[in-house]
Amino acid sequence: VIHSTTKWINGHGTVIGGAIIDGGKFDWNNGKFPQLSEPSPSYHGLKFTEAFGNLAFILRCRAELLRDVGPCQSPFSTFINLLGLESLSLRAQRHVDNALELAQWLKTRDEVSWVSYAGLPDHPSYANAKKYLKNGYGGVFTFGLKKGKEGAAVFVENLKLVSNLANVGDAKTLIVHPYSTTHEQLSDEEKRSVGITPELLRVSVGIEHIEDIKDDFIQAFEKVNDESLIQAFKKL
Repeated sequence: VIHSTTKWINGHGTVIGGAIIDGGKFDWNNGKFPQLSEPSPSYHGLKFTEAFGNLAFILRCRAELLRDVGPCQSPFSTFINLLGLESLSLRAQRHVDNALELAQWLKTRDEVSWVSYAGLPDHPSYANAKKYLKNGYGGVFTFGLKKGKEGAAVFVENLKLVSNLANVGDAKTLIVHPYSTTHEQLSDEEKRSVGITPELLRVSVGIEHIEDIKDDFIQAFEKVNDESLIQAFKKL
């Protein structure tokens, strides 16, 4: 498992960090991982799979990755991450509770054409989500606006509480328009092939009071309903 501790564990967007967890039971010597089974130039031809067996991956991370990028975080970064870890269970529950209520509410809005969230009965994975996810259905989901790319741009531009950031798992509610940001370099066909459409917005729901989040969405929806703003964005 490779996890960005910036998300959820830190939970406040204040520190960049990561964690690697290896169970030590995978067979890395199957021919698919030459960087582990072939000689390592920086370790005098050492073959990690030959020397360490199923521990090859995690020991290569320790021997080469930590050597190249640094062995540890700064004391203050570590303190901030540990501080975030103390409230993880409380924040995680608030994330998923808020996400479900926000997704259900967005389904009722005239400005919204669709909502994709595993906690909604019309989601294709709802049955499995209900079976396996006992405490909630996650804090991130996507939805689309009827006024397309321009409507999404107007909406994001006019949010005040919610931040236009690509991070997830933050105490603050974050929103991003993947079509024009994270996937901007792809062609329209490539974007659509991975489900990135012009009207799609991704929201990472924070731990603010749900009514505050809704109020911010409402005032941004009012801007979306202003046709002059839509036309202005079409000219950009």
